[in-house]
Amino acid sequence: MAIEVRPATVFDDVKTMVGPKRPDSNVCWCLSYRIPSKLNLSLQKQERGKYVQKLVAEDPPPGVLAYDGDEVVGWAAVHPRADTSFAKNRRIPSADESNVWSVWCIRVRPGHRGKGISHELLRGAVDFARSHGAPAIEGYPVDNKGGKVDLTMAYVGTRRLFEKAGFKKVAETTSVLNGFPRVLMRLELG
Repeated sequence: MAIEVRPATVFDDVKTMVGPKRPDSNVCWCLSYRIPSKLNLSLQKQERGKYVQKLVAEDPPPGVLAYDGDEVVGWAAVHPRADTSFAKNRRIPSADESNVWSVWCIRVRPGHRGKGISHELLRGAVDFARSHGAPAIEGYPVDNKGGKVDLTMAYVGTRRLFEKAGFKKVAETTSVLNGFPRVLMRLELG
């Protein structure tokens, strides 16, 4: 299996990965950390998809997609931290004021999990941030110490996933997800 990770510039593929099964559903669309809280709460149903469609057309787009041939099989949200809610997040502190990028959501489609695609997505997110001049990239995974993470909460990744990609823990956080503490992990790119 040769997985290729590319910038998320095809809206239909982003929709496949983070959009709703039913158009009238009110799903995240991976906007919860990407945009200010008030805007996130105000966007409902189809408005959320329209907003993501605008983000996909921007440079840089809001993340990367993994493909197995022509089939989209994964998504990772990655963007400059300053343009996300992590810039002012009280539970997940900034390690410093550098212009780091954040990767906060990694999703693999059912039927494709357990094949290493999340590792490819994280590697692709790192390469994407590096290609846009990021001095470093951060993630905020759970430190589950090998414990089972509920699939609906696994989108943040695990400390082990990030460590395998070369990230180092730089700070504790007060954020807890699925009963597990989240840690601030960073990879210097310079």
